Amino acid sequence: MSHQTPLGSSVPHASCLDLWREKNDQLVRQAKVAQDSRLSLRRQQLAQDALEGFRGLLHSLRGLPAAVPVLPLELTITCNFITLRASLAQGFTEDQAQDIQQGLERVLETQEQLGPRLECGLRGLWDSVLHYSSLLLELLPALHHLAGLQAALWLSTDCLGDLTFLLQTLNGNQNEASRNLLRLLKTWSPPAEETNAPLTLQDARGLRNVLLTASAFRQGLQELITGSLPRALSSLREAASGLCPRPVLVQVYTALGTCLRKMGNPQRALLYLVAALKGGSTWGPPLLEASRLYQQLGNTAAELESLELLVEALNVTHSSEAPQLLIEVELLLPRLHPASPLHCGTQSQAKYLLASRCLQVGRAEDAAEHYLDLLALVLDGLESKFSPPPSPTGPCIPEVFLEAAAALIQASRAQDALTVCEELLSRTSSLLPKMPQLWEDARKGTKESPHCPSWVSATYLLQGQAWVQLGAQKEAISEFSRCLELLFRATPKDKERGPASNGEKGCVSDMTLQQLRAAALISRGLQWVASGQDTKALQDFLLSVQMCPGNQDASFHLLQTLRRMDRRDEATALWWRLEAQTKLPQENAAWSLPLYLETYLGWIRFPDRETLLEEFQTSLPEPCDL
Repeated sequence: MSHQTPLGSSVPHASCLDLWREKNDQLVRQAKVAQDSRLSLRRQQLAQDALEGFRGLLHSLRGLPAAVPVLPLELTITCNFITLRASLAQGFTEDQAQDIQQGLERVLETQEQLGPRLECGLRGLWDSVLHYSSLLLELLPALHHLAGLQAALWLSTDCLGDLTFLLQTLNGNQNEASRNLLRLLKTWSPPAEETNAPLTLQDARGLRNVLLTASAFRQGLQELITGSLPRALSSLREAASGLCPRPVLVQVYTALGTCLRKMGNPQRALLYLVAALKGGSTWGPPLLEASRLYQQLGNTAAELESLELLVEALNVTHSSEAPQLLIEVELLLPRLHPASPLHCGTQSQAKYLLASRCLQVGRAEDAAEHYLDLLALVLDGLESKFSPPPSPTGPCIPEVFLEAAAALIQASRAQDALTVCEELLSRTSSLLPKMPQLWEDARKGTKESPHCPSWVSATYLLQGQAWVQLGAQKEAISEFSRCLELLFRATPKDKERGPASNGEKGCVSDMTLQQLRAAALISRGLQWVASGQDTKALQDFLLSVQMCPGNQDASFHLLQTLRRMDRRDEATALWWRLEAQTKLPQENAAWSLPLYLETYLGWIRFPDRETLLEEFQTSLPEPCDL
C-alpha cells in the first residue's frame, strides 16, 4: 500500500534501522536484568541507564522526518520509554502524556495534515491516527501498544470518559450500548506482534490484562462504597480472577470479605479474610475487616483479638517488594479514601479503636491501659490529631482524654482519672477566662473552639465522679456544681436543626448538652441523698427532669425521692406517667452521644426500674378509690 512522506524526507537506510532496533533490544534486555537484580543500587542504576538510552534513541529518531517504515520501531521505543519512566516514578505524569502526544503527531506528520488536528486534543489525535492506521496494518501493533499506555494514564487520572471513547474507537464500536468499561476492555483484542518485532518491556496484551484487573477493582470498590453490593461482588471477583499481584490480591480479598459481610454471608466473608491474611505481609486491612465481622457476629473476644493484632501489625515496618519495571495494577489504583473499607489508618488510630471497644464492652482494665498508651503518644508530641477508622470524623484529643478518664474510673482507678482530668484542664485553662465569649461564638457558629466549654464541663463531671469513688463527698459536690455553673451558660448552636451526631464538628450537640446537665444534676442529687439532704436532692432531680425530659433515670430517681419524702400525690402522678411510658413502643434514638458520656450515664442509671414501679403500685389505693 502506498503512502506519502513530507517533501525532502527520505527513508533511513536499512542498516540504520537495524542499528536502532538492536539498540532498543539491548536496552530492553538491560532493563530486564535490572528488574531481576536483588541489589537496589545496581537495579536503580541499570534501570536509569536504560531510561537514558531510550531517551537518546528517541531524540535521534525524532530528529529525522517521520517515515512509515520507521514508525513501528519508533513507536515501540516510545512505549518502552514511557513504561520504564512511569514504573520508575511509580505513577504517570504530564510528561508521559506529552510523550504519547508526540508519538501520535509523528504518525500524522506522514500525512502532512498535522496542524488542524492538533486543535482537537488527544481525543481528536487518537481518532485521526486510528482512522489513518486502519489503512496501514504495519502500524497497528505499535499503535495498540501506545493506546494501552494512554488507557493506563487516563484510568489512573480518572478520565473515564476519554478512556471509554478510546476503547470504543479501538473496538470500532462507538454506540451508546457499549459504554461499560469492563466489557470494552474484554472486547479489545490488540493485534499480535510479529515474531521478528522489536523487543518490548510490556506488550499491549499484558497492558490490557493489567487494565482489566485495575478497572474491575476500582469499579468494585466504588460500588462497595455506594452500597451496590451485588455489582461490587461481581466486579471484585473479576479483579480476583485477573492479573493480580500479591499485595493487590490481599486488598481484593479484603474487599470481597467486606462485601459478603454486608450481604449477610459472614462465613464466606471469613474465608476471603483468611485467604487475605495468608496471601501477603500487609495484614492491616484484613484484620480491621475481621474485627468488624466478629463485632457483627457478637464474638467480642475474637473482635478484640483482631484489633490487638491490628495494632501490632501497624507497628511492624514491612519491607516492600521492589516494584517491577512495568505498568502494574498498583500504579492504576486511586489513593485510598478514608471511607474505603481498605483504609486501616495508623497504629494510634487502631489503638484508639481497641481502647474504645474495650470501654464499650465493659473491659475497663484493658481499656484503661490502652488509653494510657495512647495518651503517652499524645503527651510525647507524637500524635497531634487522629480519627479512628473508618470514620474520617472521629474524636479529637480532648475527647480521648475524657474517654480515658471514664475508663480509669470504671476500672476503679479514680486517682489516675483525676490526673488525666488535671492534664486536660491544664491544656484548656488558657481559654477559661473567655468562656462566655466562647459560648457566644458557638451560638453564632464561629470557628473558635466551640467545643471547649463542653469539654471543660465534662472534665468537672468526671472529676466529681472520681471523688465519689474516693469517698470525698464534699469535693464531689463541688465539682458537680462547677460543671453545672458552666453548663447553664451554654447555648447550643442552631437548636432548630435538632440533635447533632457525635461526629459532627464545629458545633455543640443540643442532646449532648442536655444529657451533660442531666448527668451532673443526677450525680449531685445522689450525693445530697447520701448525705441525708433529700430536699436539695429533690430540687436537682426535678430540675434534671425539666432540663432533659427524655432521661428516664432522672424521673426514677425523682420518684424514689418523692416516695421517701412521703409526697404521695406528686409521686403518684409521676408513677402514672412512667407506667404509661413503659407501655409505649421504644423508638431507636436518632442521636448519638460521645462515648465518655454514654459510659457515665451507665453509672447513674437507676438500678431496678421495674421493681420500683411494682413496689409503688402495691402501695396505691384500689382504682375505684382514685
